[in-house]
Amino acid sequence: MDQSKTPLYNQLILHSEKYPTSLHVPGHKYGTIFPNDAKSHFQALLKLDATELADLDDLHSPEGVILEAETLLSQLYDVEKSFFLVNGSTVGNLAMIMAALNEHDTVLVQRNCHKSVMNGIELAGAKAVFLGPDFHQDWVVSGGVSLEIVKKALDVYSNAKAVILTYPNYYGMVNELEKIIQLVHSRNIPVLVDEAHGAHFISGGGFPKSSVQLGADVVVQSAHKTLPAMTMGSFLHVNGNRVARESIEKHLNILQSSSPSYPIMASLDLARSYIGTYSKEDHQYLYEQISAFKEKLKQIDKVKVMEYDEGGDLLKITLQTVSQYNGFELQSAFEREGIYTELADPYNVLLVLPLLKEDSPFPFMQIAEGIHRSLRDVQLIKREKKVVEYAPLITAPVLTSQEMEQFQMRKIPLLDAVGEICAEKIIPYPPGIPLLFPGELITKGIIEQIEGLIDSGARFQGTNHIYEHYITIFTKK
Repeated sequence: MDQSKTPLYNQLILHSEKYPTSLHVPGHKYGTIFPNDAKSHFQALLKLDATELADLDDLHSPEGVILEAETLLSQLYDVEKSFFLVNGSTVGNLAMIMAALNEHDTVLVQRNCHKSVMNGIELAGAKAVFLGPDFHQDWVVSGGVSLEIVKKALDVYSNAKAVILTYPNYYGMVNELEKIIQLVHSRNIPVLVDEAHGAHFISGGGFPKSSVQLGADVVVQSAHKTLPAMTMGSFLHVNGNRVARESIEKHLNILQSSSPSYPIMASLDLARSYIGTYSKEDHQYLYEQISAFKEKLKQIDKVKVMEYDEGGDLLKITLQTVSQYNGFELQSAFEREGIYTELADPYNVLLVLPLLKEDSPFPFMQIAEGIHRSLRDVQLIKREKKVVEYAPLITAPVLTSQEMEQFQMRKIPLLDAVGEICAEKIIPYPPGIPLLFPGELITKGIIEQIEGLIDSGARFQGTNHIYEHYITIFTKK
């Protein structure tokens, strides 16, 4: 099929150009009822904010333009079935996990997964076994899991019903995913992949292969992260019969909004067309623009431009501090120049770059100059990175969700928590990857990591007492 087509978007525009009279939801009536001081900002978009009318199809039972748009998507990614998601990759992760797992099932899951993955496992009532990822000492970040750790886990937990992996990691690193998928499939176990940051990999060029190309059974992608789609716009792809497609559809119908956003869906249609028509010339232009930007950044002596060991995402640039500023302070310095980055950690700041097409302008040189200005008066120092004694481990929570109900909870100082059982999720955000889950044993290394993040200025989701160096633990009733 012709990937330049945008059937859903085109139909939405045709509908808007009829100047329809709305006697249906939503209540703004194509923008005619809206606060006056906000109309100028929202007007054009509100004209496209329709509902399930006869000519606009229905996401939960597509037969017309939405079905055509999703078919174009599945053909682009060369999969058996693709779905538009309007509740982000979160809803895709929940749906694929709940479709693959039943209560009490054992699932092998990459330790540094997104919180939505653990929420899905909890909703399914399954038992998680954590696979420790590799650790990159130079970057001071966790990567993907190794083939070796997956093999060990499969040998110990031969009853595992699924393996859930994250690819790439937040910093754009990839791992030996194809070999892992082949190994897992040799045991007839499905591989579910949270590929939130890899929707653009399908375009080829200098990008790694997508997990859909490497044989994963179900893949979820945040189109809005690297493609020109609106926030919350995502894709879900299904291949093979290891996970029942009907079960995925069922859970998507349960979990997704019954009033899906047409602007978000139309942006997914456009984003699919954008990547579906990406050319060799576009790849060359993008590579040249990013290479020139990186060379400019390398001239700034207060930061180090990190390089991948074995390939990675061209759209991610990690800047590591070599100044008196830590990563969070570096991020704040950039913001004072109007430059807003994706995330910071104690050592690094992550930049997410645009997927430019040929002759698309982007102010790379002005950004580099702004970063240089932000660090002009900062002292250059040799920052010592703490050597992490680390070996990937296979671990499981010491309490099941059912057993947790037999315990009470109380807050204690972090430094007193070593050896206790955690009763809450500790989630630095971004990136939204939990350091601790309820039911896990609290180790000295984890406490040191949390203390370091607090002292560096990290933000955490869902807990305020962590800033006061307290944590919630389980205690017997």
